Amino acid sequence: MPRWAELVTVGVGGALGTLTRAAASHAWPAPAGGLPVTTLAVNLIGALLLGLLLGHLALAGPDAGARKVARLGIGTGFMGGLTTYSTFMVESERLLTGGHAALGLAYLLGSILAGLLAASAGLTIAARAHGGGRA
Repeated sequence: MPRWAELVTVGVGGALGTLTRAAASHAWPAPAGGLPVTTLAVNLIGALLLGLLLGHLALAGPDAGARKVARLGIGTGFMGGLTTYSTFMVESERLLTGGHAALGLAYLLGSILAGLLAASAGLTIAARAHGGGRA
């Protein structure tokens, strides 16, 4: 696959992931000073699905052909566009400095821990689906 095609694959996936996140944020906006549930949900879903995808692809064979297209388009592109580190940080800062320090700290630390657990769960599920090999 030529380099330009890889970039287009990532770009198309990223655009679709970003549109999905924007639609979710529009459908379920976070209340001012409240827990940003939509950002938390898309980040955790993205971490789980990325773990599943990358675990499956790693155990399915070399990073070439359709596996590489899936990794670039779905993993780097769609999941990268769906999840949002920058919004997570801004929301955390606003809670921490806006009179909701305890909620902000819980959101910040809880998101990191839950994201790690979600990614690990995705990798574990993929490994078990492939007979228990480590992804």
